[in-house]
Amino acid sequence: MTGVIHKVVRNRLDSQEKMARILLADDDIELSDMLIDYLDKEGFEVDVAHDGNAALEKALANQYDLLILDVMMPNRNGFDVLRELRTQSSLPVLMLTARGDDVDSVVGLELGADDYLAKPSNPRVMVARIRAILRRAETQGELHGVNEPPDRIAQHDLVMHIGSRTVLCAGKPIPMTSTEFSLLEVLLREAGHIVSKAKLSEQALGRKLSRYDRSLDMHVSNLRKKLGPLPNGQERIKTVRGVGYIYSLP
Repeated sequence: MTGVIHKVVRNRLDSQEKMARILLADDDIELSDMLIDYLDKEGFEVDVAHDGNAALEKALANQYDLLILDVMMPNRNGFDVLRELRTQSSLPVLMLTARGDDVDSVVGLELGADDYLAKPSNPRVMVARIRAILRRAETQGELHGVNEPPDRIAQHDLVMHIGSRTVLCAGKPIPMTSTEFSLLEVLLREAGHIVSKAKLSEQALGRKLSRYDRSLDMHVSNLRKKLGPLPNGQERIKTVRGVGYIYSLP
């Protein structure tokens, strides 16, 4: 009986994953073909673009669930694509950067990428990152009974609506990536308490914190820029050196 249940659950998950449409933007045709084959076997529907102009055009014209975006592409590089995309869309983006090039990863996150992955990367790691991003971007969740978290979180001048995944600050809508939204949600639910980087990474990014990963720092920096200080001028999100972050209370 247990085996049947597991099979039903697996089939349900496979069905959900097949609904996920991914745009892969990379000028390396051989690598793209390999990734398309792998992602297809993992249950994703994959479209491809081999230059920046085509990537941006497809990303804006079609309904994708995620964009895998390489930095180095002809006609328009990945940074330019992401910069333009973010003026019109909050489509989740997984940036592919050169291995060991921290500058590329930092710039990508500053421009609004949800996460980054160094090339060449293990396809299994890529799939794990994709699924984590898709979970963060999910706009509808299952009910969990009386212990279900509240749909609305309010602190000071900030209001977060979980169901619609929208954020208002001083009554003004604040555009956010799925990663920024998830990170802010964790901080708001723990407002007034220090949240460790390890906990933030697991709950907001969906993975364990690695030693040299700067993703959290960059996402927090982006949140600070978008939200600004509290009405009284106090820093909204404080860094607790060597530990983590805290969303400030008066």
